[in-house]
Amino acid sequence: MTPKRMARAAILLAALATACGSRALAQFETRASVPTTNRPQSVVTGDFNRDGNLDVAAVMNLPFGSVKILLGNGDGTFRSGQTYAVGVAPFFAAAASLRQNGVLDLVVGDSLSQNVYVMLGNGDGTFQTPTAFPTNGRPVEVSVGKFTGSGNLDIIDLTGNAADCNCVEVLPGNGDGTFRAAIDTPVPYNIDGFAMAVGDFNDDGKPDVAVGGGFFSTNQVDILLGNGDGTFTANGYYLLASTPQSVAAAHFTSNKKNLDLAVANEAGPGVAVLLGNGDGTFQQAVYYDTNFPTWVLATDLNGDGKIDLAASNFGLSAQDPSGVTVFRGNGDGTFKPGVFYLVGVQGNYVVAGDFNGDRKPDLVLVDGLGDAAITLLNTGVVVLSPPTPLNFKSQAVGTTSSPLTVKLANTGTTTLRIASMKASAEFAVTSTCGSSVAAGGKCTISATFSPTQKGAEQGTITIIDSASTKPQVIELLGTGT
Repeated sequence: MTPKRMARAAILLAALATACGSRALAQFETRASVPTTNRPQSVVTGDFNRDGNLDVAAVMNLPFGSVKILLGNGDGTFRSGQTYAVGVAPFFAAAASLRQNGVLDLVVGDSLSQNVYVMLGNGDGTFQTPTAFPTNGRPVEVSVGKFTGSGNLDIIDLTGNAADCNCVEVLPGNGDGTFRAAIDTPVPYNIDGFAMAVGDFNDDGKPDVAVGGGFFSTNQVDILLGNGDGTFTANGYYLLASTPQSVAAAHFTSNKKNLDLAVANEAGPGVAVLLGNGDGTFQQAVYYDTNFPTWVLATDLNGDGKIDLAASNFGLSAQDPSGVTVFRGNGDGTFKPGVFYLVGVQGNYVVAGDFNGDRKPDLVLVDGLGDAAITLLNTGVVVLSPPTPLNFKSQAVGTTSSPLTVKLANTGTTTLRIASMKASAEFAVTSTCGSSVAAGGKCTISATFSPTQKGAEQGTITIIDSASTKPQVIELLGTGT
């Protein structure tokens, strides 16, 4: 078992309860679930067949390492492409034009061999047979960038295994899709590195690396400043509350001068944010609560010019389910409480991209146990408050409860058209919304519970509107007594 898998097993045994963000089914809609088979671990996106639609390459782990290509249809759905056997137990891949010819290639790290694999693209959604390039450890994570000053894209991988080489490695690129021998920089403080993010943390024009890790020991993120020749210089570390599974780098403040870090700490207390000082140092971590985060990404999800965070949630149990938690950025380095979107069985990874061509970033969740890649389209303008289920608790059979209410806000720039609003049996709904809600307008939705039999009841208010091709849903709970 790799260090990353061992760490996750320990986490899931030790951590039994961590509060998750509010549950909602409003601003992202589940559009498609595409089978991947063989326990997918992650995905990477790109237009692999150059038709203008984003595609997905899904990375599968044990028992058979492979990469499956899912070709985008331009509406948030995908069709199956070819599957390629790659390595033994890959976790992550990166997409880039390694030959700088406009055709996307793939780089795959194999955690159970001392190799990274390069799959050169043919430009039509297919790839050439994977070619192995040796490393000095077992690559846990992989990325690409210009680390040696040659002008060619290089491969960078994290070999997070103290038994081999707990190192950051750079494989210098030749510009033709081939690579030279790995240049190693030992991870200076962590026992085992799990996660990696690349960025220019000290604003000197050279890419640096943040490495998160710590196996059954102190957990932290190490900062390694790039020297421009494929090597790095240690520049301190920052303590974390639990084992980091993912690190993302972006500008969380509106001045966009300093790169900041977000770290997914799977065992809790959630996602850590470390604000950068612009000189390669960082402030201490501030935590945002979510349940068993396995991956975190940083991008502007609602088009307000402020970076938001999205974290995949592992899904340990019915009380701690699989899904995605979105943290809206305030533009000053802080974030609003997370909003949870229930989806999948086991959320291993989340990636963002415009999968339906509406110029809004959507999400794809990797469902490891459900063997699928699930698309969540960004509907954007409808906000329901509170986003949590309406719980009527106990109500005598044959009586009607007092109403519980939800505020609906249209945050868009055009009128929201409402075609229908219906409640499940045992529940009823009224609203002040009417057939439309003006841009920037709000209305109130009221629900009641009238049980006809004893026992727990679960239902929904289903709203058909112009913001989404699928219904907005408010969950309803109650018990007849």
